[in-house]
Amino acid sequence: MLRVFNTLSRAKEDFVPLEPGRVRMYVCGMTVYDFCHVGHARVMVVFDAVQRWLRQSGYAVTYVRNITDIEDKIIRRAVDNNETIHALTGRFIAAMHEDADALGVQRPDHEPRATDYVPQMLGLIDLLEGKGLAYRAADGDVNFAVRRFAAYGRLSGKSLDDLRAGERVAVDSAKQDPLDFVLWKAAKPDEPAEARWPSTHGDGRPGWHIECSAMATSLLGNTIDIHGGGADLQFPHHENEIAQSEGALNDQFVRYWMHNGFVRVDDEKMSKSLGNFFTIREVLKKFDAEVIRLFILRAHYRSPLNYSDAHLEDARQSLLRLYGALGDGAQPLQVASINWSDIACARFREAMDDDFNTPVAMSVLFELAADANRGVAGAREQLRALASVLGLLGRAPQAVRQSGLAGSEANQSTGSPDTARIEALIAERAAAKKAKRFQDADRIRAELLAQAIVLEDTPAGTSWRCA
Repeated sequence: MLRVFNTLSRAKEDFVPLEPGRVRMYVCGMTVYDFCHVGHARVMVVFDAVQRWLRQSGYAVTYVRNITDIEDKIIRRAVDNNETIHALTGRFIAAMHEDADALGVQRPDHEPRATDYVPQMLGLIDLLEGKGLAYRAADGDVNFAVRRFAAYGRLSGKSLDDLRAGERVAVDSAKQDPLDFVLWKAAKPDEPAEARWPSTHGDGRPGWHIECSAMATSLLGNTIDIHGGGADLQFPHHENEIAQSEGALNDQFVRYWMHNGFVRVDDEKMSKSLGNFFTIREVLKKFDAEVIRLFILRAHYRSPLNYSDAHLEDARQSLLRLYGALGDGAQPLQVASINWSDIACARFREAMDDDFNTPVAMSVLFELAADANRGVAGAREQLRALASVLGLLGRAPQAVRQSGLAGSEANQSTGSPDTARIEALIAERAAAKKAKRFQDADRIRAELLAQAIVLEDTPAGTSWRCA
C-alpha cells in the first residue's frame, strides 16, 4: 500500500484515489519571466519521480503541470525589455522545456497556460460573487472575502487572528479586510493591451491564485487526488486555492497535498529575491544533467536540499560508480522486467511506497552496484531496471565513463577527448606492464592524468574516463 504524507493532515496516509486505479495529479509550475533555477529543478524532478512511480504501480495517471504566463513580474519584465508578453513568455517556456528535457523530466499529460483559461477563471469568480464570497472593491478589483470562508487556514495551520496586516499581507484600503486576496485585477492605464481581458467586472486580468483553481478543475474535475508544489506555496497560494475552489464548487478540492522542501544555500532558502539562486543552465556548465537529477533524488523530497558544488561533485562520483557497475558496453543496457518478489526489488518498492522515499531506494541501487562488481548474477540487470524507474542510468556506460559526467563548460574547455590516441596509449601501457617495464606504464598513466584522463584497472581490462 502506497502511503503519502498529506500536508493537510500532517501525517502519512494510505493513498486511496477518488477513482480506483486512476490518479488525477496537479503540480504548480513555473512563472515564465526568467530562466529556471535549481529550486524549480527540484519541483520538476521530484514530481516527475512521483508520477513515474504511480505509473509503475499500475495507476492510470493524468498529470497536469501549469504555466503561469501572465503575472506582475512578467508584465514588468516585458515592458523593461521593450518586448511583447507573448514573446517573453514564449522564449522562457522554450528554455524551461530545454532544461526539463535535459534533466530527464517527462512532459506532463497537460501543460495549460493561464492565458488560455481566463473564461474558466471568470466563471469561478462569478460563482464566488454569487455566493457572497467575493466582492468588487472601490479600486475595481474583485477580492475574495477570507473571513467568510470558515475553513481558511486548515492547510497552513494559520489562525486568521494571527495573520496581522503588514506582516504576510499588504495593507490595502480598498479591501474590506487586509487578509482578502485579489481574484480579478482591474486594468491599469500604463499596462500593455495584451495584459487585459474584457469581463463583466471591467477590463483586467486574473489574480495568480485563481489561475490554478481554474486550470486544475477544468482538466481534472472538482476533486483532484494529488496537488503538489514547493513548500513556499503552502501559504498563501495553496491556502487560497482551497478557499476559492471549495467556496465556488462545494466539493473537496484536493485529497492529498504534497510539498517538497526548500533548496538551501548557506542555510538560507534559494530564491531570486535573496539573489542566491543558480539557474539550471549555470549548473549544467559544471555538471552533467543526470548528476543534478541524482543529487535531487538522493534527498527525501520533504527534506531541505543543501546546494553546493561539493555536494554535486559527490553526486557525480556516485553516478560514475553506478555506471561503472553496468560494465563498459557501447550501448545502454536493456531494461529487464522487474521481479518484485526479489529481495532487492521488494526493498526498493517498499521504500518508494513509503512516501516516495528515494534516498532508501537509491541505497538499494548502490547495493546492487556492489553485487554487480562482485559478479553476482543478475545484479546488473536489476540495477538498470530499478534505476530506470527513477529516470537514471539510461545511457551507454562506455560513453558515460569517457565523458566523466562533466558539464558543458568543462567539455568546451577541454575539447572532445582523442579517443583513438587514448586507446593507443592504454594498449602501449598494457604492453609495457606485460614486459615488466613498469616505469613506462606509470609514465603513460601520469601523462593521461595530466590531460584529465583517469585510468581504471579491472579484471576485465583497463577503462578510462575524464576526471
